[in-house]
Amino acid sequence: MAQSGVSVNPECISAFNELKLGKDLKWIIYKISDDWKEIVVEETSKEGNWDTFRDKLVNAKSKDKRGNEGIGGRYAVFDVEYELEGGEGSRSKITFITWCPDNASQYPRMMYSSSKEAIKRALNGLAADIQANDEEDIEFESIKQRVSKGR
Repeated sequence: MAQSGVSVNPECISAFNELKLGKDLKWIIYKISDDWKEIVVEETSKEGNWDTFRDKLVNAKSKDKRGNEGIGGRYAVFDVEYELEGGEGSRSKITFITWCPDNASQYPRMMYSSSKEAIKRALNGLAADIQANDEEDIEFESIKQRVSKGR
């Protein structure tokens, strides 16, 4: 359980293991439930389309403590595939992304920040961790550059 009191639903781990071991899934988006008590799977996809994935993050909504809907945060895992320079082949890295936009209201930002370690601890086998606070942070080239640094 996180410092925030938010727990990780077991389905989060099952979906991650399916992505990691089966390689059928290309991405998973997690959210904190509307009652702010647990992290749940919001959506998974077998399609590796970055633009679709990015749009879902950018358009995410969360409710604040009063139940008003606004810009929301998300956690996500994406199996990032990229080519090495000089024709050395391709690589893939399972990348954890915390999407917590600067223009989201205070309560969702606080909850996503304070619950991040709980879900990261539950997902064994993450190769990279990216904090994204604006749309430029989740452009594919930016992600690829950050993920490929360790080759």
